[in-house]
Amino acid sequence: MLLRMYLRWLERRGYKADVVDVSEGEEAGIKSATVMVSRGPSPYGYLRSEKGVHRLVRISPFDAAKRRHTAFAQVDVMPDIEAKIEIEVNPDDLKIDVYRSSGAGGQHVNKTESAVRITHLPTGIIVACQNERSQHANRLTAMRVLKARLFEHERLQQEQKLSAIRGEHKEIGFGSQIRSYVLAPYTLVKDHRTGCEISNVEAVLDGQVDAFIRAYLEMLVFKKAPVVVEGLPDEAAL
Repeated sequence: MLLRMYLRWLERRGYKADVVDVSEGEEAGIKSATVMVSRGPSPYGYLRSEKGVHRLVRISPFDAAKRRHTAFAQVDVMPDIEAKIEIEVNPDDLKIDVYRSSGAGGQHVNKTESAVRITHLPTGIIVACQNERSQHANRLTAMRVLKARLFEHERLQQEQKLSAIRGEHKEIGFGSQIRSYVLAPYTLVKDHRTGCEISNVEAVLDGQVDAFIRAYLEMLVFKKAPVVVEGLPDEAAL
C-alpha cells in the first residue's frame, strides 16, 4: 500500500521512478521494495520527510473474523551518491622527500638517495618506498600506495556521510511511528511530528501526501509549532 502510494505521488509529480527490487512476503504483500527516483525537482529534498516508521490500522482482508490489525513499515530515503571514487592527486598537495635507503640491499641502494617519502598535506597520509633500485621506481610505487590509501580515506568519508544522512533507525513498533493510517473503526491519517491530519484516507493512499510533506518542511525551515490541516492539500501550493 505504501509502495503504491509513493509511486502514485511520484507519477503525479512527474518524477521518473524505477522499481529496482521487490521482495514478496511469505504469505501475502511485499516484504521490501527499492525505488530509484530521478528526473524531477529535488526528489531527496521532498521525500526525506517520509523517512521513518509508518503505522497502518485496518480490518485485515486475511482475517476471517474481520478483526482490526495493526501493521508497521519502515521507509528509508537516501540520496544517490556516485559509488565510483576518482582519485586525483594535486602535485601542490604533496611533500616529497628523498633519502638513502636503510634496508638491506646492494651497494647502489645504500649509497644513493633512492628512497622516497610522500606526504599528502591535506590528509596527513604518509607513504614511503625504498625497495626499488631507483628513485623513479620508488616514487611510482609510493604514488600507487598513496592513491590506494586516499581511496580508502574517501570511501570511509562517504560511509560516514551516509550514516549521518541515514540517522538512527527506530524500532519498528508502537511509539516509534511518524505517521498513522487508520482505516477502522474511523478514517484518519495523522502525522505525529507535525500534527497534520487528513480524514480522506483513500485519497492519501492514492498518492496525495503533499500536505504532510509541506507541513514537515515548514517545520524544519520555520521552526513552526505543529499544524493541523483539514481536508485535502492544494497540490499547486507545494
